[in-house]
Amino acid sequence: MGLTVEAVVHNMDEDSSGREIAPPWCFADSPSREGGGIFRREDKDIMDAVIMAGGSGRRFWPLSRSRRPKQFLDIIGGEPMIVTTFRRVKDLVGEEHVTLVVGEEHEEETRRLFEPFKVNLLVEPAGRNTAPCIGLAARFIAASGRNDPVAVLPADHFIARPETFLRGLGEAATLAREGAIATLGIVPTRPETGYGYIQQGKEARPVAGSARPVRRFVEKPDMAKARSYLADGDFYWNAGVFVATPETLLEELAAHLPAFARELEKLDPFFNTPELSGALRALYQKTQRVSFDVAVMEKTSRPVYVVPCDCGWSDVGSWESLHEARKAGEGDSMGNVVEGEVRLMDCRGSMAVSRGGRWVTGVGLENILVVDTGDALLVADLKRSQEIKELTEELERAGLERLL
Repeated sequence: MGLTVEAVVHNMDEDSSGREIAPPWCFADSPSREGGGIFRREDKDIMDAVIMAGGSGRRFWPLSRSRRPKQFLDIIGGEPMIVTTFRRVKDLVGEEHVTLVVGEEHEEETRRLFEPFKVNLLVEPAGRNTAPCIGLAARFIAASGRNDPVAVLPADHFIARPETFLRGLGEAATLAREGAIATLGIVPTRPETGYGYIQQGKEARPVAGSARPVRRFVEKPDMAKARSYLADGDFYWNAGVFVATPETLLEELAAHLPAFARELEKLDPFFNTPELSGALRALYQKTQRVSFDVAVMEKTSRPVYVVPCDCGWSDVGSWESLHEARKAGEGDSMGNVVEGEVRLMDCRGSMAVSRGGRWVTGVGLENILVVDTGDALLVADLKRSQEIKELTEELERAGLERLL
């Protein structure tokens, strides 16, 4: 079994003569399969990666269900999104330096997907948003005796240009080694009301590479503000990607969530033991839901930097954004994206998915979403797909939990 929650032992590859060869890390001159160079990792540059795989993914109902939410679906790229996220960073950090944080209802599926890999697995007994999730992972890594920069990544984002993304993480890691917190700021391509924003300091010069000091974090704006942010040029989309050392993360949690941090420290003796599950359950019963943005990033007095990153990012937060992400590679001349047994005639800007074993057909549709899973059929205005989460809440109130 590849999964473990034990302290990682760094394994070096050997050549035919038995000499140790450094595993992948920093860019070299040789081209990789993705076209931008291979990585060589040096001891002084080792990183960790934490992949956060919580969340119910209800905006992708009926394909996403409680037992198999969005991050475990193959909705883009031909494999589950959590696996794509792992593959994206494993050559940068080494698979044994990847820690997955999942909910207990998804432990079995995670173990199945990652059985061939030497990754670490932490299982949360309940969802408590990103601050507790990041704290747990930081505590585990610190208890394993490591204090290298940690890249904290959502499991369910799409990156069109992964090597640009990895370069951004490398730049952020340089700042993290100096005790700062660095975050990737996605260069915006349109006024967007569905994302939070990061504002860089006015007339701020780069402090290292392209990184700039952060002035503030901004909640999701209305359209007027989103347009002004785009025109201003000092705002980036907040992708929820942070880089800091475990020591920095734990110090920040101690400053802003002191009670949680004290309880978290008590977990150290339980890592790598069967008692960890019970200890986590006791801790999470008294832990409140709070995001890392709210708990730490909006309050910290520590240096915080944004690394601009034009990597073709999408949070794939709705069927509409999935349609947008897939349209470039899969869309027809009318902007339609189809999957499965589907035939559309005189339709434009629509998306139709058939995974229920029957044909889905449409005539004269525009900006329409159709998803058939066999036990449920969704028909919606594609531009209102964010509201599908509210629809699932209506189904829950109607006693139809079996569909969720």
